Amino acid sequence: MRIRSCTAVLFTCLMITAVSLAETNIENKEAMVLAYPKQVGMGQPFLVRLTSVQVFDRILVRWMDREFVPSVSQWNGRHVAIAMLGTDVLTIKPGRQELLIRAWAGGKESVWQRSVLIVGRTYPRQALSLPSKMVTPPTVELERIKAERTRTQKAKNTWSDQRLWRLPFHRPVEGKYTSVYGLRRVLNGKPKNPHRGVDFRAPRGTAVEAVADGRVLLAESHYYAGNSMYIDHGNGVVSLYFHLSRFDVSQGDIVKKGEIIGRSGSTGRATGPHLHLSISVQGQLVDPVPLFEEASDQLLR
Repeated sequence: MRIRSCTAVLFTCLMITAVSLAETNIENKEAMVLAYPKQVGMGQPFLVRLTSVQVFDRILVRWMDREFVPSVSQWNGRHVAIAMLGTDVLTIKPGRQELLIRAWAGGKESVWQRSVLIVGRTYPRQALSLPSKMVTPPTVELERIKAERTRTQKAKNTWSDQRLWRLPFHRPVEGKYTSVYGLRRVLNGKPKNPHRGVDFRAPRGTAVEAVADGRVLLAESHYYAGNSMYIDHGNGVVSLYFHLSRFDVSQGDIVKKGEIIGRSGSTGRATGPHLHLSISVQGQLVDPVPLFEEASDQLLR
């Protein structure tokens, strides 16, 4: 099955539009133009774009102690490298984070060492009551949870060379948001980690659709997240779907943006039927909402 058509590639490139100097940092260095935001909120995704009139020999991007090689597209006679980056509300603190970009073209190396200001955000608080075993799991389940965490951590940090995603992402269901990213949850009176995704209203059996083209990494039952699916969209972007009642695709399957991948439910630690969606960007669980609502140029600001 073809991952994506030439038309989709051109569409992706056309969406990477120019941004004015007043809206973002744009720097020109020897026929290369770098665009990146001066500041972003905690937990928010953003883009970095490097454009060159020459063919890139190689590009390296370093962010949050992770180094990778972004894929390159061609548009209007130029070579365009796009990287999606972000921070995780669980671990990030306000302040500056280093961004390093190295690019080689025509036998010459160009280096940009910059910083992005991470701005603090205030998140709401929510108290929930759940069965005690779902807040503090019984000892017999600890080995299972540990094994699941190992597999899911590997999936969240997946890197594949071909970028399959394009913006904006497709909403997986039509329902409204019921829990936002960063929500501070208190379960049975005990503070827990912030909510690192969004919840959608989705009655049991609602069709759940892929946010972008990709390949299914995991489709299995987990103690906390219930029936869970992880889809690799390339270049360090992975989508996570939790509490499904069933799977309609399997591990290793290739899926298209908007394709039905499963049905919503309430499996795992859930108070009722809904869909939880998380997006991992270079291993950081970011707020998915801007990826549905913003075009590429907005995430450069």
